[in-house]
Amino acid sequence: MNNSVRRGIAAPFALVTGYGALLAVGTVAAVLDGRFSATGVLVACAAVVTAWSFAAEPLAVIPLAIVGWLTAVGFSHRPYAQLRLTGPHAANAAIVMAACALAGLALGLLARWWASRPVPDGAGAGGDAGQLATGYAPAGDDRELAGGWPALGRGALMAKAAYAVGARRALVGILIAAAGLPLLTALLVAARPDLSLTDDLLIYLVAVVGLAVIGGFWPAVLAAASASLLLNWFFTPPLHTFTIDKPDNLLALLLFVTVAVAVSSVVHLAAIRAGQAARSREEARLLLALAQEVLGGADTPVAVLDHLVRTQGGHAELQENAGGRWVKIAASGSAAPGAAVTRISVRRDLALEVSGQPRPITSGLLAGFAAQTAAALDRERLRTQAAQAEALAEGNRMRTALLAAVSHDLRTPLASIKASVSSLRQTDVAWSESDEEALLATIEQNADRLDGLIGNLLDMSRLHAGSLQPFLRPITIDEVAPIALHGLDDSANVRLEVPDGMPLVLADPGLLERVLANVFTNALHHSPPTRPPALQARPVADAVVLEVIDHGPGVPDKLKTQIFEPFQRFDGRKVGVGLGLAVAKGFTEAMGGTIVAADTPGGGLTVRITLPVAGRKAESMQGADS
Repeated sequence: MNNSVRRGIAAPFALVTGYGALLAVGTVAAVLDGRFSATGVLVACAAVVTAWSFAAEPLAVIPLAIVGWLTAVGFSHRPYAQLRLTGPHAANAAIVMAACALAGLALGLLARWWASRPVPDGAGAGGDAGQLATGYAPAGDDRELAGGWPALGRGALMAKAAYAVGARRALVGILIAAAGLPLLTALLVAARPDLSLTDDLLIYLVAVVGLAVIGGFWPAVLAAASASLLLNWFFTPPLHTFTIDKPDNLLALLLFVTVAVAVSSVVHLAAIRAGQAARSREEARLLLALAQEVLGGADTPVAVLDHLVRTQGGHAELQENAGGRWVKIAASGSAAPGAAVTRISVRRDLALEVSGQPRPITSGLLAGFAAQTAAALDRERLRTQAAQAEALAEGNRMRTALLAAVSHDLRTPLASIKASVSSLRQTDVAWSESDEEALLATIEQNADRLDGLIGNLLDMSRLHAGSLQPFLRPITIDEVAPIALHGLDDSANVRLEVPDGMPLVLADPGLLERVLANVFTNALHHSPPTRPPALQARPVADAVVLEVIDHGPGVPDKLKTQIFEPFQRFDGRKVGVGLGLAVAKGFTEAMGGTIVAADTPGGGLTVRITLPVAGRKAESMQGADS
């Protein structure tokens, strides 16, 4: 519900329109000249006061009742200009106005309370998303809401009475009125022979408008009422009484009060709009900074809450309803124990709570932070789901490739081994010694091929499972490279060019052996018989570079990174499953090294492995062991 409806019509509007209605009643009574009875005037003023007390905010009731009483007293009997503030009629009018004002106020408060009752959960469309939870409103909070009026609470009366310009400026306005109006009256009394009543009215009107600018609406209303009494006492004949000889002077005083209140209300509303514009600019600046931070990569609920706490202070917490219980999803900052909590619901299952802020957060700004936090949570969960889906897709791709490898690359050597064994066991065929050696060589070759293939599959599974834990120690290249050549076809053709005095490298001997074996196998498959591959080692700064050089067809630049991915084959041959270089890359990086592919001068591919040099302490330990 709109905040103005909950609190009633604002005083700047209610007093201006109420004074206008009472002025109309007095004018009609004066024009009818006795045909409008005293009872009728009293009833009309009572009706105006009751209606406006019902609709207006509570602070406007007392000024309305006072002006209504003065109107009923001043326009009940001829001569209408005489204010008879004593006597039975004045007393009866005071009682009637007080009763009507209190009755209208009570009925208005009751009606507004009934209209603003909290709606049970689930009632109505849209739920409570984006609404401030009134049950969490801090006591004594004068927080400003979207309508521009402060929330009712147990704050200072001055703060509630001067909600446009602040309590300090309102107090300054009252002090200026208390000191300035008597001084201005003294000056005008001294200049009375040279000034008319119209001049005095205009001068007091300027003073009231000035007080409205300085102190806000209520100090200006107080000044207007005081100025009207001062004008009546010092400048309206007969002097030094509240009786007015001429009706036009009474009309002038009533018009003065009405115009003064109207102008003060305009100034007051201008101050409210200026304050709202300033707060809107500040909210826009803060929301823009939040949007820039989110677009800059801080796109998580914690990052949004960190920004909220960094700009507003206090504590912020995002909660989610899970199984009927509110659980914390993300939080940032801290607040003093017992700090007032403000809660805003983003949707039925998500809410944002803030507490301990030095300055209250407006509802619009809090709703913006809540929406960004909820959106960040949704995006984070979507990213998690996408990563899980990508992992599942990668697993499916790996399983599909593994099945392809089992269906072809495992079955082929097994078929060769079975055929060779079956041939050797035939009793009806006499095999020569050379034939038996050829069949046994085929069995051995395919068994080695199966051993290497299964080893690579197991190594890749260890890498993907994250169970690989290398044991790093200082080793020499000379002790690992020859072992890596054992069991490889045409291993004798590989040249090992490792200079003397090479520094020790920090590596796992078993993993480095597998790395070199796979790289050697790849180089042997692609090297022509006349130009076998070679291993060259050289120190570079705090590392040792191993280069396995072949002179085969080479690899295009755009494929040099893809050859280290699992199940990749780019030569069109159906030998192997494409795991060798992928395993070599995984093992090298696990040991803290790097592996890249480069072109060989004159044609071919060079696989460059870089490993860190062992430290001085490790070298000394190696020397002591030897």
